[in-house]
Amino acid sequence: MEPENWSAYAGRWVAVLRGRIVAQAVTREKALLAARLLRPKEVPQLIYMPDSLPIFYSPLLQTVRAAWPAETPLHLVGGAIRDSLLGRESHDLDFAVSSGALNLARSLANRLSAAYFPLDVENDTARVILTHPDGQRDSLDFAGYRGTDLQADLRDRDFTVNAIALDVFSGEAIDPLGGARDLREKIIRACSPTSLQDDPVRILRAVRQAATFGFSIETETRQQMKAAVPGLKNISAERLRDELFKTLEGPGPDGAIRALDLLGVLPYLLPELPALKGVTQSPPHVHDVWTHTLAVLRHLEGILALLDPRYDEEKSNADLFNALLVLRLGRYRAQLGEHFAAPLNPERSLRALLFFAALYHDIEKPANRTVEENGRIRFFGHDEKGAQTSLRRAMALRLSNDEMDRLKAIVRHHMRPHHFSSRQQSEGINPTPRAIYRYFRETGAAGVDILLLSLADLRATYDHTLTQETWSAALDSVRVLLEAWYEKPAEVIHPPQLLNGDDLMAEFKLSPSREIGQILEAVRENQAAGRILTRADALLFARGWLESLRKNP
Repeated sequence: MEPENWSAYAGRWVAVLRGRIVAQAVTREKALLAARLLRPKEVPQLIYMPDSLPIFYSPLLQTVRAAWPAETPLHLVGGAIRDSLLGRESHDLDFAVSSGALNLARSLANRLSAAYFPLDVENDTARVILTHPDGQRDSLDFAGYRGTDLQADLRDRDFTVNAIALDVFSGEAIDPLGGARDLREKIIRACSPTSLQDDPVRILRAVRQAATFGFSIETETRQQMKAAVPGLKNISAERLRDELFKTLEGPGPDGAIRALDLLGVLPYLLPELPALKGVTQSPPHVHDVWTHTLAVLRHLEGILALLDPRYDEEKSNADLFNALLVLRLGRYRAQLGEHFAAPLNPERSLRALLFFAALYHDIEKPANRTVEENGRIRFFGHDEKGAQTSLRRAMALRLSNDEMDRLKAIVRHHMRPHHFSSRQQSEGINPTPRAIYRYFRETGAAGVDILLLSLADLRATYDHTLTQETWSAALDSVRVLLEAWYEKPAEVIHPPQLLNGDDLMAEFKLSPSREIGQILEAVRENQAAGRILTRADALLFARGWLESLRKNP
């Protein structure tokens, strides 16, 4: 009998011989007795058919079960069980064994022809990576018990919804802390009075999981979280970074950041952010800088959802601004999907990095706020200085060099699309090919991220006062830039090379110098503008450029 048909026996023990159920009962002992009456000379496998843990039937768990030594107990624990009960798919499974996790994981990897990685030798923790033909990967982590037995291991975990275990062979669920009940009631509850003090990074995890699943945090647990906040200063930057980026990757990042602020976490996690509170701005801004920043996160999440390749236009929101966004930019969903599917670091998504940039795009406004005689508030240089501040925070969080370069570019240039859209609205002029070339020359692929951020920034600036004319102007200028990047790269972004340095030195008897690079860049810029089409045009331009330089050294 196939495993998927076993669900008819949910909540009962079954006796199995050669893949066939021969007996069933409400207890293990009765199922064994019934099987012995029918097949007295054979020893059946006894399996509990759970009524609430569908992951027991998953192909991945079946693969592990088939390759694991039957005489060695193995329990699935943690988030995969939680996700299964919530109807969510998981490719990351955590297993608990009494001891010897390193050796057992290595043996399993050998039997499955999978990759093996010892994660923490001292704490008996290892990882097995299964890579499928389509490139999908399953991550299997194995660890020895935290404590004397499985019960102690579960009680030492973070939250009750993550403290449920499943016997891989029998299917029996072990839930000593009522995690399944809390899942049904949508509550995040600490496993013990010391859970948060034992590991303060769990504060961030509670907020993230509450946002991800739409759960509430139980009152006593919330009090424990507040009390444990000072302990965050002892947590490594890497662990803080990982939880932060998981939060920014998930749903409701604005609400999660607000919750972390209310708990007093930000001084330990993102210490520059509290200074944004109460910093007023001139119209058209309707919020102070802090509220504006959170609104940018909210609008950015909505924009990315509308431009996601999986977006269902039949379920389109009736909001006029959303409809205009889909109409003007919806054709770039596939390209944007590919853009965000190419992370700069395999452990963190580009999407999360963009939300981090959104958090810091106005970070230097408080320090660069000036009030003119007419009362207008300005923030000169906040983009350039903000890029440096965000870079320092990225370094403190141990982001990769590629991530830091991207972050710096996004914050440094986040105002540029606004200049394009402002001119479009006031003069009806879209960005010129020359302007587009210069924009992407200085931003590269970050230019795409900046355009999306600019739309969220604009909506957060005006919020309920945004007009259709202002929004349409922004969408038009962004569309022109995306069109050049995705549809006309050879014409506008990367024109074909007509000359090189050797050509210039040979034609004009030049020595290697900085001017050669300047000429070549000027040629490419004029190619993008449509003023240079051939090699002869390029040489003629270069000759004129040199003559002008000699006349005006």
